[in-house]
Amino acid sequence: MRLAFPTLMFTAVALLTGVAGVNAAPQQALTVYGEPARYPAGFSHFDYANPQAPKGGTMRRSAIEIGHFDHLLPYIDKGIGVSQIDGMLYSPLAQRSQDEPYTVYGLVAQKMERSEDGLALRFFLNPKARFADGKPITAEDVRYTFDLLMTQASLRYRTQFADVKGVEVESPLVIRFDFKSNENRTLPLDIATLPVLPEHWWKTRDFAGGGGYEPPLGSGPYRVSKVDSGRSITFERNADWWGKDLPVSRGLYNFDHFSIEYFGDTDVARQILLGGAYDYNREFSATGYTIRYDSPALSDGRLQKAHLATQAPQPAQGFVFNLQKPMFQDRRVRQALAMLWDFEWSNRQMMRNMYIRQQSFFSNTDLAARKLPDAGELAILEPLRGQIPDEAFTQVFEAPKTDGSGLIRDKQLQALDLLEQAGWKPDGDQLVNAAGEPLNFTFLTSQNGMDKLLLPYKRTLKQIGIDLNIRRIDSSQYVNRLMSRDYDMIITGYPVTTSPGGELLNYFGSASANDPGANNYMVLKNPAVDTLINGLIRASTQADMLRYAHALDRVLQWNYYWIPNYYPPGSSTVWWNRFGIPSVQASNDEAIESWWEVSPTPLTNEQMTAELIKRGNTGGSH
Repeated sequence: MRLAFPTLMFTAVALLTGVAGVNAAPQQALTVYGEPARYPAGFSHFDYANPQAPKGGTMRRSAIEIGHFDHLLPYIDKGIGVSQIDGMLYSPLAQRSQDEPYTVYGLVAQKMERSEDGLALRFFLNPKARFADGKPITAEDVRYTFDLLMTQASLRYRTQFADVKGVEVESPLVIRFDFKSNENRTLPLDIATLPVLPEHWWKTRDFAGGGGYEPPLGSGPYRVSKVDSGRSITFERNADWWGKDLPVSRGLYNFDHFSIEYFGDTDVARQILLGGAYDYNREFSATGYTIRYDSPALSDGRLQKAHLATQAPQPAQGFVFNLQKPMFQDRRVRQALAMLWDFEWSNRQMMRNMYIRQQSFFSNTDLAARKLPDAGELAILEPLRGQIPDEAFTQVFEAPKTDGSGLIRDKQLQALDLLEQAGWKPDGDQLVNAAGEPLNFTFLTSQNGMDKLLLPYKRTLKQIGIDLNIRRIDSSQYVNRLMSRDYDMIITGYPVTTSPGGELLNYFGSASANDPGANNYMVLKNPAVDTLINGLIRASTQADMLRYAHALDRVLQWNYYWIPNYYPPGSSTVWWNRFGIPSVQASNDEAIESWWEVSPTPLTNEQMTAELIKRGNTGGSH
């Protein structure tokens, strides 16, 4: 589909607005490097969706966030919003598939057109696209949304879209984004995944404040039907949703009602699930997942526990040093402290040897630096020599390893040697610096259960004269402390994708270190890291992107900015057994939007098998 006005007029517009290059034919999908998409034009549905899945029933899940939401919008830095608003209430221009590295397929945008020189991206909106009040979604709404996100939303949007030069509405259903350069290969896809907000609704409301608890006007498969301030939100399926029969939607969004429950404590959330008050919990506690769900219901199958999306990139989790704290500014101190956390003992004693040690910031992906640098990567690293650890050139990083016995005297002696080199000497039962100040720090957390993971570490540190204090505070205080960077050490995670881009600046870029809305919890300011991130973002081929990713991984690891934790062999998930699940599951996500209700009450394994056979299985499993 081309523009709905004459070619001569388009040519004039192009000349006036400075659009360079020849445009490729409009496409239904975009990939990062122009490689063919997995699904061809005219495809029926995603492989991980079951088009025969029945509609109806309910799903109640716990929120991923810990704490209570204080507004609905997930697009701002303030407090806690409801992340599912994005996608369930607001449809994006294009939908990301969950079984490809990074590919998007048109949703609100029927077609997408990227210029040959990579300096422009045009969206042709679906004329059927509507907001829930029946008003059409227009190019003006897209422009309004982009301007709103860039001026009033989270800092990450201004960072991620800094290379957007301008936005031009060309007709009611056509909009063009122009770029300052063509070096950021993920930028077109990132723009395509933006939601579209209704200008006529939001222009009279407080977007910057999160919109409060008023159910917003949406454009997606669900409406907000009920809000219990801070505690729960219920979405109601819109049976007349304009996009329900599109290939990117077919077989998805099957529940009539989808509720999200918020808890300030993970132990409480776990107990309430076991009591049957909700259906699904994504478990982030290794100890909780391995032992806290043991029950008759788990034995007979009424409660299910599994690792889903086993091929998905795993979040990078670790104990993070606040690098602006004086005691952590010497790499030798950080290396010594990293030696003394005994993962092997903890994994054996508390986690049934189920978890895998984090060796990379890009675990379970090809981006992880697990081999020595090749010639192409050395060419990237060489200009940074002297600014980065020498080990990055000649060694593959391996996290410190013990025999799992709990006796790590050898590691303690190595750590003491490093600490002495860094100026810390024994003084009685303490280590002190030249000013006589003792080496101690506080681990800040809002989670129950962290003590069991940290107390052995605390004992090990105390044996060589280091005091570790563990302080637990409520979730609202914790968020405030994070935003003000008021902590010594915390546990945190970083999402990982196989096509990283500008979001890395939010986690590791110098400009985001002290921004309260950013996720640079290390408070990392390293020009070499900035150089590698920018090189990765601007890589023109996948091979170059991988080389920059490997180089970045090495530099982050060898600087010992964190104590790497562990990851599960998939998404640790627990649910009551009353749902059908597609026989082909998404590789990159649990994709519970593809599930459907089989029974209003939990079934044993035997009962579920009989029920699915009776229904002809409808293309699913459990």
